[in-house]
Amino acid sequence: MNRKRAVPPRSSARTPHGDASPVAAARRRSTRAIERRGRGLRGRLVQQSVPTWKSRAQKFDAVALAAFEPIEVRWHKRLGELDIAVDEVPMIRALNPESVTWPPEIVADGPVPLSRLVPAGIDKRGQATRARIVLFRRALELRAETAEELTQLVHDILVEQVATYLGLSPDEVDS
Repeated sequence: MNRKRAVPPRSSARTPHGDASPVAAARRRSTRAIERRGRGLRGRLVQQSVPTWKSRAQKFDAVALAAFEPIEVRWHKRLGELDIAVDEVPMIRALNPESVTWPPEIVADGPVPLSRLVPAGIDKRGQATRARIVLFRRALELRAETAEELTQLVHDILVEQVATYLGLSPDEVDS
């Protein structure tokens, strides 16, 4: 019987695949583990250090800023104390999803809030807080099929929230 010994090859010896060192053989094995089941390399195609790489959250932030820009240009003086924030998902839940009635500071699609206007006030530590509009990223992304639809949806929601903040109608804010 011909048995193979489990002895690692020496650095001067070649591995069965022709690699000159065990380090090269280990590298080849790790690459094979990454390409398992023939699906190609796993992970990101573009490194984070490359300028073209942006996460979904960063892309949404850019959309929110672009959608808010025309509103901010027109109402700059009255919006000086208003902040725009983005949360992943709403932490607000309807008590009864079938018959939900949201207050005017919440813009919702049925039982799912899409944004919220948080008035200025005092936090738990006694610090003054500024008024802010909070956009719920995942709820908005799920309702838009294209980037243009998302930009328009975010713009419409920001118009509604700014109108509520200023005490105006949405038509006056967006005209």
